Amino acid sequence: MRLATYNVEWFNTLFNDDGSLRDDDGWSGRWDVTRAQQIAALGTVFQAMDADAIMIIEAPDTSRHRSGVRALDTFAERFGLRARNPLIGFPNETQQEIALLYDPDKMTARHDPLGEIDQSSAAPRFDMELRMDIDVDARPDIIRWSKPPLEVALDVGGKPLRLIGVHAKSKAPHGARDDAEASRISIQNRRKQLAQCIWLRQRVNQHLEAGEDLIVAGDFNDGPGLDEYEKLFGRSGVEIVLGEGDATPLFDPHAQMALSRRMGAIVSTARFKQRGGPYLQALLDYVMVSPRLRAQNPAWQIWHPFDHPACYENKPLRDALLLASDHFPVTLDLTM
Repeated sequence: MRLATYNVEWFNTLFNDDGSLRDDDGWSGRWDVTRAQQIAALGTVFQAMDADAIMIIEAPDTSRHRSGVRALDTFAERFGLRARNPLIGFPNETQQEIALLYDPDKMTARHDPLGEIDQSSAAPRFDMELRMDIDVDARPDIIRWSKPPLEVALDVGGKPLRLIGVHAKSKAPHGARDDAEASRISIQNRRKQLAQCIWLRQRVNQHLEAGEDLIVAGDFNDGPGLDEYEKLFGRSGVEIVLGEGDATPLFDPHAQMALSRRMGAIVSTARFKQRGGPYLQALLDYVMVSPRLRAQNPAWQIWHPFDHPACYENKPLRDALLLASDHFPVTLDLTM
Protein backbone atom coordinates (compact mmCIF):
# COMPACT_ATOMS: atom_id res chain seq x y z
CA MET A 1 0.00 0.00 0.00
CA ARG A 2 1.21 3.49 -0.79
CA LEU A 3 -0.06 6.31 1.40
CA ALA A 4 0.79 9.96 0.77
CA THR A 5 0.38 13.29 2.50
CA TYR A 6 0.35 16.39 0.32
CA ASN A 7 -0.31 20.03 1.19
CA VAL A 8 -1.71 21.61 -1.98
CA GLU A 9 -1.39 25.38 -1.76
CA TRP A 10 -4.80 26.99 -2.32
CA PHE A 11 -6.33 23.97 -4.00
CA ASN A 12 -9.71 25.62 -3.39
CA THR A 13 -9.09 28.42 -5.91
CA LEU A 14 -8.97 25.89 -8.77
CA PHE A 15 -12.71 25.07 -8.53
CA ASN A 16 -15.98 26.83 -9.21
CA ASP A 17 -18.84 26.68 -6.71
CA ASP A 18 -20.35 23.73 -8.61
CA GLY A 19 -17.11 21.75 -8.22
CA SER A 20 -15.97 22.12 -11.83
CA LEU A 21 -12.36 22.98 -12.57
CA ARG A 22 -11.44 26.59 -13.39
CA ASP A 23 -9.05 25.48 -16.11
CA ASP A 24 -8.13 28.88 -17.54
CA ASP A 25 -5.35 31.45 -17.68
CA GLY A 26 -6.48 33.38 -14.61
CA TRP A 27 -4.09 33.55 -11.68
CA SER A 28 -4.25 30.78 -9.12
CA GLY A 29 -3.61 31.34 -5.42
CA ARG A 30 0.06 30.53 -6.14
CA TRP A 31 2.45 33.35 -6.93
CA ASP A 32 2.90 33.78 -10.70
CA VAL A 33 1.14 30.49 -11.57
CA THR A 34 -2.07 30.32 -13.60
CA ARG A 35 -4.94 28.03 -12.68
CA ALA A 36 -4.41 25.95 -15.84
CA GLN A 37 -0.72 25.53 -15.01
CA GLN A 38 -1.40 24.47 -11.43
CA ILE A 39 -4.18 22.06 -12.42
CA ALA A 40 -1.99 20.37 -15.03
CA ALA A 41 0.93 20.20 -12.61
CA LEU A 42 -1.19 18.65 -9.88
CA GLY A 43 -2.51 16.08 -12.32
CA THR A 44 1.05 15.10 -13.22
CA VAL A 45 2.08 14.80 -9.56
CA PHE A 46 -0.96 12.80 -8.45
CA GLN A 47 -0.59 10.44 -11.43
CA ALA A 48 3.11 9.95 -10.77
CA MET A 49 2.53 9.16 -7.08
CA ASP A 50 -0.12 6.57 -8.00
CA ALA A 51 -0.96 6.28 -4.30
CA ASP A 52 -3.68 4.11 -2.82
CA ALA A 53 -4.62 6.92 -0.42
CA ILE A 54 -3.63 10.60 -0.28
CA MET A 55 -4.17 12.77 2.77
CA ILE A 56 -4.73 16.19 1.19
CA ILE A 57 -3.95 19.19 3.35
CA GLU A 58 -5.59 22.44 2.21
CA ALA A 59 -8.20 20.47 0.25
CA PRO A 60 -11.09 22.32 -1.48
CA ASP A 61 -13.62 24.12 0.69
CA THR A 62 -16.77 22.55 2.10
CA SER A 63 -19.31 25.21 3.06
CA ARG A 64 -22.86 26.31 2.40
CA HIS A 65 -22.27 26.89 -1.32
CA ARG A 66 -19.30 24.60 -2.03
CA SER A 67 -18.58 20.89 -1.73
CA GLY A 68 -15.02 19.67 -1.29
CA VAL A 69 -16.18 16.13 -2.05
CA ARG A 70 -17.68 17.21 -5.37
CA ALA A 71 -14.51 19.14 -6.27
CA LEU A 72 -12.23 16.19 -5.50
CA ASP A 73 -14.55 13.87 -7.45
CA THR A 74 -14.07 16.16 -10.45
CA PHE A 75 -10.30 16.27 -10.03
CA ALA A 76 -9.91 12.49 -9.64
CA GLU A 77 -12.09 11.83 -12.70
CA ARG A 78 -10.24 14.41 -14.80
CA PHE A 79 -6.88 12.69 -14.24
CA GLY A 80 -8.06 9.08 -13.99
CA LEU A 81 -6.79 8.54 -10.46
CA ARG A 82 -7.13 5.19 -8.73
CA ALA A 83 -7.52 7.09 -5.46
CA ARG A 84 -10.84 8.52 -6.55
CA ASN A 85 -13.15 8.36 -3.53
CA PRO A 86 -13.04 11.53 -1.39
CA LEU A 87 -13.63 11.66 2.35
CA ILE A 88 -13.85 14.86 4.40
CA GLY A 89 -14.31 15.05 8.17
CA PHE A 90 -15.37 18.11 10.14
CA PRO A 91 -15.55 21.11 7.75
CA ASN A 92 -13.79 24.26 8.92
CA GLU A 93 -14.10 27.98 8.21
CA THR A 94 -10.69 28.51 6.57
CA GLN A 95 -11.45 27.24 3.02
CA GLN A 96 -8.70 24.67 3.61
CA GLU A 97 -10.16 21.27 4.49
CA ILE A 98 -8.37 18.06 5.40
CA ALA A 99 -9.50 15.32 3.02
CA LEU A 100 -8.60 11.79 2.00
CA LEU A 101 -8.67 10.49 -1.57
CA TYR A 102 -8.56 6.68 -1.58
CA ASP A 103 -8.83 3.71 -3.94
CA PRO A 104 -12.13 1.92 -3.17
CA ASP A 105 -10.81 -1.20 -4.90
CA LYS A 106 -8.04 -1.49 -2.29
CA MET A 107 -9.70 -0.27 0.91
CA THR A 108 -12.75 1.10 2.63
CA ALA A 109 -12.63 4.32 4.63
CA ARG A 110 -14.99 6.18 6.91
CA HIS A 111 -14.78 9.28 9.06
CA ASP A 112 -14.66 7.93 12.61
CA PRO A 113 -14.06 10.73 15.14
CA LEU A 114 -13.30 9.69 18.70
CA GLY A 115 -13.30 11.62 21.95
CA GLU A 116 -15.86 13.00 24.31
CA ILE A 117 -18.21 15.87 23.55
CA ASP A 118 -17.59 16.85 27.19
CA GLN A 119 -15.03 19.64 26.99
CA SER A 120 -13.61 18.79 30.42
CA SER A 121 -12.07 15.65 28.92
CA ALA A 122 -8.30 15.47 28.42
CA ALA A 123 -8.94 14.51 24.79
CA PRO A 124 -12.35 15.76 23.61
CA ARG A 125 -13.56 15.29 20.06
CA PHE A 126 -11.47 17.39 17.69
CA ASP A 127 -14.32 19.70 16.73
CA MET A 128 -14.86 20.54 20.42
CA GLU A 129 -12.81 22.74 22.75
CA LEU A 130 -10.01 21.72 25.08
CA ARG A 131 -9.55 23.63 28.32
CA MET A 132 -5.92 23.81 29.42
CA ASP A 133 -3.86 26.34 31.33
CA ILE A 134 -1.13 27.17 28.85
CA ASP A 135 0.27 30.37 30.37
CA VAL A 136 0.51 29.35 34.04
CA ASP A 137 -2.05 31.82 35.35
CA ALA A 138 -4.19 29.16 37.08
CA ARG A 139 -7.02 29.76 34.61
CA PRO A 140 -7.87 27.34 31.78
CA ASP A 141 -7.42 28.64 28.26
CA ILE A 142 -9.76 27.55 25.46
CA ILE A 143 -7.96 25.58 22.76
CA ARG A 144 -9.61 24.96 19.40
CA TRP A 145 -8.48 23.44 16.13
CA SER A 146 -9.01 25.83 13.22
CA LYS A 147 -8.75 22.69 11.09
CA PRO A 148 -9.97 19.69 13.14
CA PRO A 149 -7.89 16.57 12.39
CA LEU A 150 -9.49 14.00 10.11
CA GLU A 151 -9.84 10.63 11.86
CA VAL A 152 -10.24 7.73 9.45
CA ALA A 153 -11.01 4.07 10.06
CA LEU A 154 -9.46 2.15 7.17
CA ASP A 155 -9.93 -1.49 6.21
CA VAL A 156 -7.20 -2.66 3.85
CA GLY A 157 -7.88 -6.17 2.63
CA GLY A 158 -9.54 -7.10 5.91
CA LYS A 159 -6.86 -5.46 8.06
CA PRO A 160 -7.95 -2.47 10.16
CA LEU A 161 -5.81 0.65 10.27
CA ARG A 162 -6.33 4.00 11.96
CA LEU A 163 -5.30 7.16 10.11
CA ILE A 164 -5.27 10.75 11.41
CA GLY A 165 -4.75 13.69 9.04
CA VAL A 166 -3.36 16.84 10.65
CA HIS A 167 -2.85 20.51 9.78
CA ALA A 168 -1.45 22.19 12.89
CA LYS A 169 -0.81 25.87 12.48
CA SER A 170 0.53 28.65 14.68
CA LYS A 171 -1.04 31.91 13.51
CA ALA A 172 1.08 34.90 12.53
CA PRO A 173 0.98 37.87 14.96
CA HIS A 174 -1.67 39.83 13.05
CA GLY A 175 -2.51 43.21 14.55
CA ALA A 176 0.75 43.61 16.44
CA ARG A 177 1.71 47.26 16.83
CA ASP A 178 5.40 46.72 17.56
CA ASP A 179 8.05 44.02 17.87
CA ALA A 180 7.33 43.38 21.55
CA GLU A 181 3.63 42.81 20.91
CA ALA A 182 4.41 40.61 17.90
CA SER A 183 6.68 38.50 20.08
CA ARG A 184 4.03 38.21 22.81
CA ILE A 185 1.31 37.17 20.32
CA SER A 186 3.65 34.70 18.61
CA ILE A 187 4.51 33.06 21.93
CA GLN A 188 0.84 32.77 22.88
CA ASN A 189 -0.02 31.27 19.49
CA ARG A 190 2.81 28.77 19.78
CA ARG A 191 1.56 27.76 23.23
CA LYS A 192 -1.83 27.05 21.67
CA GLN A 193 -0.24 24.97 18.92
CA LEU A 194 1.71 22.91 21.45
CA ALA A 195 -1.54 22.38 23.38
CA GLN A 196 -3.16 21.09 20.19
CA CYS A 197 -0.29 18.63 19.78
CA ILE A 198 -0.72 17.47 23.40
CA TRP A 199 -4.42 16.96 22.62
CA LEU A 200 -3.50 14.97 19.50
CA ARG A 201 -0.98 12.89 21.44
CA GLN A 202 -3.72 11.96 23.92
CA ARG A 203 -5.70 10.52 21.00
CA VAL A 204 -2.58 8.70 19.78
CA ASN A 205 -2.22 7.16 23.25
CA GLN A 206 -5.82 5.93 23.12
CA HIS A 207 -5.18 4.08 19.85
CA LEU A 208 -1.87 2.60 21.00
CA GLU A 209 -3.34 1.47 24.32
CA ALA A 210 -6.11 -0.27 22.34
CA GLY A 211 -3.45 -2.15 20.35
CA GLU A 212 -4.38 -0.49 17.04
CA ASP A 213 -2.04 0.21 14.14
CA LEU A 214 -1.88 3.95 13.54
CA ILE A 215 -0.56 6.47 11.02
CA VAL A 216 -0.51 10.23 11.69
CA ALA A 217 0.09 12.23 8.52
CA GLY A 218 0.05 15.87 7.57
CA ASP A 219 1.55 19.34 7.95
CA PHE A 220 2.66 20.39 11.43
CA ASN A 221 4.14 23.80 10.55
CA ASP A 222 6.63 22.91 13.24
CA GLY A 223 9.46 20.53 13.87
CA PRO A 224 12.84 19.93 15.51
CA GLY A 225 15.12 22.94 15.10
CA LEU A 226 12.65 24.88 12.97
CA ASP A 227 12.70 28.17 14.87
CA GLU A 228 13.60 30.00 18.09
CA TYR A 229 10.39 28.95 19.83
CA GLU A 230 11.67 25.41 20.25
CA LYS A 231 14.49 26.81 22.41
CA LEU A 232 11.97 28.80 24.42
CA PHE A 233 9.63 25.85 25.09
CA GLY A 234 12.24 23.10 25.02
CA ARG A 235 10.43 20.96 22.46
CA SER A 236 8.44 21.11 19.26
CA GLY A 237 4.90 19.95 18.57
CA VAL A 238 6.28 17.17 16.38
CA GLU A 239 8.26 15.79 19.31
CA ILE A 240 5.13 15.84 21.48
CA VAL A 241 3.14 13.82 18.94
CA LEU A 242 6.00 11.37 18.32
CA GLY A 243 6.02 10.64 22.05
CA GLU A 244 8.20 11.73 24.94
CA GLY A 245 9.70 9.92 27.90
CA ASP A 246 8.26 6.46 28.46
CA ALA A 247 5.42 6.95 25.95
CA THR A 248 5.10 4.41 23.15
CA PRO A 249 6.74 6.22 20.24
CA LEU A 250 5.56 6.94 16.75
CA PHE A 251 8.27 6.99 14.10
CA ASP A 252 9.12 9.15 11.11
CA PRO A 253 12.69 8.85 9.73
CA HIS A 254 12.88 12.48 8.64
CA ALA A 255 11.89 13.68 12.09
CA GLN A 256 14.47 11.34 13.61
CA MET A 257 17.10 12.75 11.24
CA ALA A 258 16.29 16.29 12.33
CA LEU A 259 16.30 15.32 16.00
CA SER A 260 19.64 13.50 15.80
CA ARG A 261 21.41 16.38 13.99
CA ARG A 262 23.85 13.85 12.57
CA MET A 263 23.77 15.32 9.10
CA GLY A 264 25.10 18.63 7.88
CA ALA A 265 22.02 19.00 5.65
CA ILE A 266 18.40 18.65 6.77
CA VAL A 267 15.77 17.18 4.47
CA SER A 268 12.84 19.43 3.58
CA THR A 269 9.26 19.03 2.39
CA ALA A 270 8.46 22.68 1.60
CA ARG A 271 10.08 25.45 -0.42
CA PHE A 272 8.90 29.04 -0.02
CA LYS A 273 9.83 31.96 -2.22
CA GLN A 274 10.52 35.27 -0.49
CA ARG A 275 9.73 38.25 -2.64
CA GLY A 276 13.05 39.86 -3.40
CA GLY A 277 14.90 37.22 -1.41
CA PRO A 278 16.12 33.62 -1.58
CA TYR A 279 14.02 30.49 -1.29
CA LEU A 280 13.56 29.05 2.20
CA GLN A 281 13.18 25.33 2.80
CA ALA A 282 11.66 23.58 5.80
CA LEU A 283 10.69 20.12 7.06
CA LEU A 284 6.97 20.51 7.82
CA ASP A 285 5.23 17.37 6.53
CA TYR A 286 5.40 13.99 8.24
CA VAL A 287 4.04 10.44 8.07
CA MET A 288 4.36 8.91 11.56
CA VAL A 289 3.73 5.22 12.17
CA SER A 290 3.11 3.08 15.25
CA PRO A 291 5.62 0.37 16.32
CA ARG A 292 4.03 -2.64 14.60
CA LEU A 293 3.91 -0.77 11.29
CA ARG A 294 7.51 0.37 11.68
CA ALA A 295 8.54 -3.27 12.23
CA GLN A 296 7.29 -4.05 8.70
CA ASN A 297 10.15 -1.95 7.26
CA PRO A 298 8.09 0.62 5.37
CA ALA A 299 9.78 3.02 2.94
CA TRP A 300 9.37 6.80 3.16
CA GLN A 301 10.05 9.21 0.31
CA ILE A 302 9.91 12.99 0.04
CA TRP A 303 9.10 13.91 -3.55
CA HIS A 304 11.50 16.85 -3.58
CA PRO A 305 12.26 18.01 -7.15
CA PHE A 306 15.93 18.68 -6.38
CA ASP A 307 16.75 16.24 -3.56
CA HIS A 308 15.26 13.04 -4.98
CA PRO A 309 17.13 11.81 -8.10
CA ALA A 310 14.09 10.20 -9.74
CA CYS A 311 12.13 13.46 -9.40
CA TYR A 312 15.03 15.61 -10.59
CA GLU A 313 15.83 13.46 -13.63
CA ASN A 314 12.18 13.43 -14.76
CA LYS A 315 11.92 17.01 -16.02
CA PRO A 316 8.12 17.08 -16.55
CA LEU A 317 7.64 15.78 -13.00
CA ARG A 318 10.28 18.15 -11.60
CA ASP A 319 8.59 21.13 -13.20
CA ALA A 320 5.16 19.95 -12.07
CA LEU A 321 6.28 19.62 -8.45
CA LEU A 322 7.51 23.22 -8.51
CA LEU A 323 4.31 24.57 -10.06
CA ALA A 324 1.80 22.49 -8.11
CA SER A 325 2.44 23.66 -4.54
CA ASP A 326 4.94 25.12 -2.10
CA HIS A 327 4.95 21.72 -0.36
CA PHE A 328 6.08 18.39 -1.80
CA PRO A 329 4.35 15.04 -1.22
CA VAL A 330 5.63 12.52 1.30
CA THR A 331 4.84 8.88 0.54
CA LEU A 332 4.91 5.77 2.67
CA ASP A 333 5.12 2.33 1.06
CA LEU A 334 3.88 -0.33 3.43
CA THR A 335 3.16 -4.04 3.12
CA MET A 336 -0.23 -4.82 4.63
